[in-house]
Amino acid sequence: MTRIHLRPIASPMPLGFFAVAIASVLVGCFQLGLLPEDSGRAVALAVLPAFVLQLLVAVLAFGARDVLAATLMACFSGLWLASALVLALRPAGGGRVLGVLYAVFAVFALMMASVAGRKRALWLVLCAAVPRFAVAALAGLTGTAWAGLLSGSLGLLLALVAAYTAFALMLEDMRGVRVLPIGRSGPAQHAVEGDLAVQLRDIERQAGVRRTL
Repeated sequence: MTRIHLRPIASPMPLGFFAVAIASVLVGCFQLGLLPEDSGRAVALAVLPAFVLQLLVAVLAFGARDVLAATLMACFSGLWLASALVLALRPAGGGRVLGVLYAVFAVFALMMASVAGRKRALWLVLCAAVPRFAVAALAGLTGTAWAGLLSGSLGLLLALVAAYTAFALMLEDMRGVRVLPIGRSGPAQHAVEGDLAVQLRDIERQAGVRRTL
């Protein structure tokens, strides 16, 4: 007889999206010149907790068997850590290195967005993240002022989308019903509204249950 033990946890996604929103606001305001030019180290120290929070969210999301959300949060976590370290230490060539990192992340986010359509909230955050980090890559690689300003503006847009998503998910989790629309469809909708039989469908082939990954 095979026994599967389930350990229910609260959804970590509101925390993850709020961390994205807060870090994006700080970096966006710095890029737009709303913070003093010499406040880069302070911004880095303020952004650093986002690395820890999103790493925690990634670990919990892996435990909740949501590989898409876990992978995105883990990559965001690493991105904030790298950005904070470069802002704080200002190594030679740091801007261009971050430009390459942002470009790779933008491509990765685009790939994730192509398969996240059913999870509309996550998809919207990815759609806001792709242009933000693509323009940030351009700003880092070329050093043009207009690209930095546009990147900061897109960062504030990403923060707005992430904050709305976090708030909508938190309300849904607290009240047990959908309050604000987030556009779930297909399996993502069944995961919330379906019965236990739907949740256990094909569980024997899930990672952690099957013999190999």
